[in-house]
Amino acid sequence: MKRTVVVTGSTSGIGLAIARAFAAQGDNIVINGFGDASEIEAIRQSLEVTGSRAIYHGADMSKPEEIEDLMATAAREFGMVDVLVNNAGIQHVSAVEDFPTEKWDQILAINLSSSFHTIRLAVPAMKEKKAGRIINVASAHGLIASPFKSAYVAAKHGIMGLTKSVALELAECGVTVNAICPGYVLTPLVEKQIPDTARARGISEAQVKSDVMLKFQPTKEFVAVEDVAAVAIFLASDAARQITGTHISIDGGWTAQ
Repeated sequence: MKRTVVVTGSTSGIGLAIARAFAAQGDNIVINGFGDASEIEAIRQSLEVTGSRAIYHGADMSKPEEIEDLMATAAREFGMVDVLVNNAGIQHVSAVEDFPTEKWDQILAINLSSSFHTIRLAVPAMKEKKAGRIINVASAHGLIASPFKSAYVAAKHGIMGLTKSVALELAECGVTVNAICPGYVLTPLVEKQIPDTARARGISEAQVKSDVMLKFQPTKEFVAVEDVAAVAIFLASDAARQITGTHISIDGGWTAQ
């Protein structure tokens, strides 16, 4: 049965891989994110190759009123949201005493509060249907911390708490709520933080990859976006109906240490 899948922050990186994976199954997709308009349109069209429909909504995920329009548009175009994937996120690397307060507010809004808003808007229809899947893309930083990422780590820890709390509320409603915790994935978000991390630590960009990022992943390999997408597909499947309120780590062994 064709489902409606909303994936926030899905014009690149992990979100785009997840959107492509659901589209490949024939699901209708709502993508969201920033970028060049022509590139986004090409992405949208590419998601319709299996007979599914795809639409784009440019909601700024730091603004609740735009999030409301995103969710209303999805429901209007396709019916209820069957699978909600909260993936939108930004990053800023800085020592806490120098951390710009506006960046703190922005990161908390996009990386944490946006998930609260999408969830609260998706849940009523899911409860009525007694079916639904909510998947929050957290991070290994939802489980452990790294220096110079106070806002990101705080937000991702918050996502883990939100996941557990909402899962308990919906446990008897046929709706599961889970988090995926990737380690370092070489996405545009990660690429952009490499120069900042190099400056903050006083090391080269090559050393950031080898001595900061992959140092913590025993496999010494970056996680592939397709790996994360595959777990999202599983969590949205019938086989995962008894998995709720928890997380799946894809971090090359990072959090095993």
